[in-house]
Amino acid sequence: QVQLVESGGGLVQAGGSLRLSCADSGQTFSRYIMGWFRQAPGEEREFVAGITSNGGATAYVDSVKGRFTISRDNAANTVYLQMNSLKPEDTAVYYCAVQTSGGISIINFSVYNYNYWGQGTQVTVSS
Repeated sequence: QVQLVESGGGLVQAGGSLRLSCADSGQTFSRYIMGWFRQAPGEEREFVAGITSNGGATAYVDSVKGRFTISRDNAANTVYLQMNSLKPEDTAVYYCAVQTSGGISIINFSVYNYNYWGQGTQVTVSS
């Protein structure tokens, strides 16, 4: 059973950094592609970043490329999202999830390919 818990959110000024963590208490973490998503008030949940099961490949939405870095530690059953040069438009609730459809080696950008969502962690960037 996969259970994801996000942490690391908070309030930061524009230009600052945060590191989000997503820990899985289950036993199958290392098999899956993992994704980070975010949802701002009144907006749809959107893909932010994804990483393959062995960490060998990553993908990012264009708006965060060069600023965010996704990584994982399979021994610790944890995936991370390092967020630098934060902007007010990055303000959202951030979620991690497991990719359960769409292939085992292709990172999908659609929420419909992901399950086992965590509860989310709030990131607020002030201007």
